[in-house]
Amino acid sequence: MTTLMNRGFLSIVIVVALLACVPFLTASNSVLNFLVTGLLLTLAGQGWNVLGGYGGQYSFGHAAFFGTGAYATAILQVRYGFNAWPAFAIGIAAGAAVGAIIGAMTFRSGLRGSYFALVTLAFAEVLRIVASVAPFTGAGTGTLIKLNVGAQAMQFQSRAAFYWMILALVAIALVVTRLIEQSRFGAWLVAVRENQDAARALGVDVTRVKLGAMTVSAALAAAAGCFYAQYFLFIDSGIAYGTWISVEALLAPIIGGIGTVFGPLLGAMMIKVLGEAAKHLIGDAPGLDLVLYGMVLILIVAFAPRGIAGIVAQVQGWLTPKKGKPHG
Repeated sequence: MTTLMNRGFLSIVIVVALLACVPFLTASNSVLNFLVTGLLLTLAGQGWNVLGGYGGQYSFGHAAFFGTGAYATAILQVRYGFNAWPAFAIGIAAGAAVGAIIGAMTFRSGLRGSYFALVTLAFAEVLRIVASVAPFTGAGTGTLIKLNVGAQAMQFQSRAAFYWMILALVAIALVVTRLIEQSRFGAWLVAVRENQDAARALGVDVTRVKLGAMTVSAALAAAAGCFYAQYFLFIDSGIAYGTWISVEALLAPIIGGIGTVFGPLLGAMMIKVLGEAAKHLIGDAPGLDLVLYGMVLILIVAFAPRGIAGIVAQVQGWLTPKKGKPHG
């Protein structure tokens, strides 16, 4: 345990423990819903961060994994009578499988950079079109999960229970990211990000490394989709495979700090705060959120390319006393 804490997990324990105390401080459904949706975005963003932040493979189509997880868990419950818990697990596996399939097709073809980004966007759009017309997804009307309050159905009366559930998923994602960061696989992933050809020359199996990152990334995004379906009890093609989740999943780590463990969490909360502030000050105008996110993204790229996490690290550097040079 001490070894794990010394390897950088103490910060995760502290952050998760502090967040876990929130329901004891407030019973406001508005506050808890705000945090639940923020943590949901964090989970999806952490998935993107593994692939894009650490691996340098920028995806525009993480909705493909989010939507697959959401639809899988919903359809298994509604059409086949599965219990919510195994349906949730199968949904994550289904999203990971889609990620592995897309990764195998793209990486083995040598696609990277903008070509890879556009292909992931295309896959998400194809899945959206299929889901909007296929009978087993509910086509245009979507899929509604029957209300059945009880822990066995993963439906809770208290919003706090959902909050702790999504917090647990985020905690797992943080630990997984930290483990990747400190592993040999993580070093290979960063090497691929910095210079793919040089990494291959050093003996790194570039395709296998990227495929592994894609699978883990897809699984985390799918977990977010599964939770979304279980929390709102409804999913349709526009939600599941909509561009909104692809955009916000990549914005969260970029704003918070790309390629850092806590970047997606910081960015997701910033996105939620800005969104709520804009609604109160200007109203719920169509497209307002995208304009606001675009402005923030421009500011981050121009003045803080390392995101909020980079700003925090810089401030810590300023506040940390520097040892004086030895005399003599």
